[in-house]
Amino acid sequence: MDDRSFLLRIHLCSGIGVKCENKIYSFMQKNKRQPQLIELAELLSGLKIDLQQFLTDFHSQATTQKMIINQHHGGILTILDPEYPAQLKETFEPPNILFYQGRLELLKRPILAIVGARNMTKYATVVLKKLIPDICTHQITVVSGAARGVDSLAHRLVLNANSDTIAVLGTGLDQVYPRKNYELQTLMARRGLVLTEYELGQKPLPYHFPLRNRIIAGLCQSLLVVEAKHHSGSLITANIALQENRNILAVPGPINSNLSVGTNELIQAGAKPVLNSTDILEDFLNSLTNQT
Repeated sequence: MDDRSFLLRIHLCSGIGVKCENKIYSFMQKNKRQPQLIELAELLSGLKIDLQQFLTDFHSQATTQKMIINQHHGGILTILDPEYPAQLKETFEPPNILFYQGRLELLKRPILAIVGARNMTKYATVVLKKLIPDICTHQITVVSGAARGVDSLAHRLVLNANSDTIAVLGTGLDQVYPRKNYELQTLMARRGLVLTEYELGQKPLPYHFPLRNRIIAGLCQSLLVVEAKHHSGSLITANIALQENRNILAVPGPINSNLSVGTNELIQAGAKPVLNSTDILEDFLNSLTNQT
């Protein structure tokens, strides 16, 4: 089978994680071929994977059926494809497979990640309504995680401005989480881009979201945090982005608000404070200049 189908088939086998997939991809890049059985056994050793069970899954009709179903539901982007974004490929443990609906060309544009609290305050709403329209006039694509709160509002405001947004899900493409985002997710799939590394039927399991966050951080040139508690998921995403040499920006907030503790701590640690859209655009242009 061709290399794309090989990687997809591995991805759809039960018990296979990102580390294993990356080891197999690295082998293929180094040796310019797929691993043989004995080499595959060596690659899987130490990863708590049952080789016999893996081989059974790999060759099963059930896996073949999953390949067909996922291909019919949307597009499939592999790390081997020219459309795969270079900035994501260069990150630690990039996804070998991304299922998508929408416009892949958005991955080639300047991308700003916006993340923040799910239980956001009116302050975050005011901030986003002030910043996003101007950002959109500069043809910057906004990526976020389609969660409730800051994520969802950022997506909606971008769409309202007739601009482009990317959603990275922690579920399969046929799932909507939160469920009230059905209309929003449908709209993003039609006008923007919806991405996930999870196959059809995958529910919003807790461990999916930290993995989802690394993709958000990997896609962007700059990442903006709007409201975050101490040790929140948004700060984890910011830390991942920092490790990948992305620009970190944060909106300062009142010192008596729990949802501003995280953003204020980021600023104290060296993140750029954002008081208006110019602060974002300047930092964004600098990051793009440094990459050229």
